[in-house]
Amino acid sequence: MTLILYAVPGFFLLIFIEMLVNRARKTQVYRLNDALTSLATGTINQLVSTSKALIPFTIYVAAYEWIAVFDIGSGYLVWLLAFILYDFCYYWNHRLGHEMNILWASHVVHHSSEEYNLTTALRQTGTGFLSFVFYLPLAILGFEPEMLLTAGALNLIYQFWVHTQFVGKLGWYEWFFVTPSNHRGHHAQNSIYIDKNYGGVFILWDRLFGTYQEENELDKPIYGIRGAVQSWNPLWVNAQIYAQLCADAWRTENWWHKLTLWFRRTGWRPPDVEAKYPLTYKDLASFVKYDTDVSLGLKVYCFCHYMLTTTVALFYSFNASTLALSESIMIVVFVLWSSFSIGALMESKQYAGVQEWLRLMVFISGLIWFSPSAIMFYAILIPIIALMPVLVQGRRQSITLAPGNMEQAAKQ
Repeated sequence: MTLILYAVPGFFLLIFIEMLVNRARKTQVYRLNDALTSLATGTINQLVSTSKALIPFTIYVAAYEWIAVFDIGSGYLVWLLAFILYDFCYYWNHRLGHEMNILWASHVVHHSSEEYNLTTALRQTGTGFLSFVFYLPLAILGFEPEMLLTAGALNLIYQFWVHTQFVGKLGWYEWFFVTPSNHRGHHAQNSIYIDKNYGGVFILWDRLFGTYQEENELDKPIYGIRGAVQSWNPLWVNAQIYAQLCADAWRTENWWHKLTLWFRRTGWRPPDVEAKYPLTYKDLASFVKYDTDVSLGLKVYCFCHYMLTTTVALFYSFNASTLALSESIMIVVFVLWSSFSIGALMESKQYAGVQEWLRLMVFISGLIWFSPSAIMFYAILIPIIALMPVLVQGRRQSITLAPGNMEQAAKQ
C-alpha cells in the first residue's frame, strides 16, 4: 500500500500532462465535474483501504502461517512468480466482479465514469471488502505476505497508464499485456465489449479463457454503464447498485430470491420485481453524457477544496497508526463530508449552499478544538477563508444557470 501512496505524485503529474495534451489537441476527454468525482472516489478508496487494511491482511497472514503447503522462499524467480500469479488471481477477482451482483455493486464504481482518461484509473470502490478472498490461494501456496502487498501494489500502478485515449495500438505488445487499446474496450458499454478484457497486467488470461475483445475502429467505445449513475456524489456512486439490490430484495415476495439475488448473475432481478419496477437504460444510438452547468468560480472552489480534502486524506494514510482515535474519526468524517459536499455543489443541489457553510463552520471549529501545529492550522484555515467569497459568488452564478432555480438564490 505504501508503494501506491508514493506513486500518487506521479499519478497527478501524468494527469496534468494528459490535461495539457487534451487542451492542445482539443479532444475534450476531460470534464472537471467528472474528473473530480473520479478523484474523490479514489480518495475515499484510499481512506477506506487505510482504515480496514489490517483485517484482510491479518487473514492472509493467518492463512500463510497455518495452511501454507510449501516453503517456497523469496528468491527473484519466486517474486516474479508471485507477480504473475497475483495477476491470475486478479483476473478471476475482476471477472467475478462483473459477473455477480454483489461484487458488481462494488466494482461498478470504476466503470461509472462516462469519460476515459487517467483520472478514471483512480475512480476506485470504497466497498471492496471481499476481494482479499481471491488471493488466499497465494497464502496457501506459501507466498509471503510481503510479496502479496508488493505484487498488488505493482499491479495497480501498472494499470494506471492504460486509462488513456492518447495511446493507440502497440503491435505485438497487445498479444501479451493489457494496453490502453484493449482496456478501452473493457470500459465500454457497447455490446461487443461487455464482460471482456479482465486482465490487470497480462491480457493472456483473456485470450486463454475466451474473454478477449480487440478494440474495433468501426465500433468505437462508448464509456460508462448502461444504468448511468447520473451524479457527481462519490458516496452515491459507491452506493447506487447496493441500493438497487436492497430495494429488489425488499420488494420481492419470493424469499429464496431475497437471499440469492446477491449472488446471481449481474443484472438478474426477481421476476415479480422486474415486472412491477422495470429499469430503463440509455439507448447508445442517442447516447448523451450526464452533465451539469455550474459557474467557473464554483468549479475553482470545488477543485481547491478537493485538493485540500485529498491532502488531508493522504496525511491520514501516512500517519494513521500514530493518530488518536478522535483525530482519525475527525479526518474520516471530514473527507466523506467534503466529498459529498463538493458533489452537491457541482450538481447545484438546493441544499448545497447551506450544508457547505455548515461543513466549513464545523471543520474550522474542529481545527480550533484539536489545536494542531500552528503551521498546519494556518495552512488549512487560510485557504478556507480565502475561498469563502468564491463560494458565495460562484454559488449565485450557478443558481442562475440552472433553469427554474432563480428563487433559490434568495435562500442560499
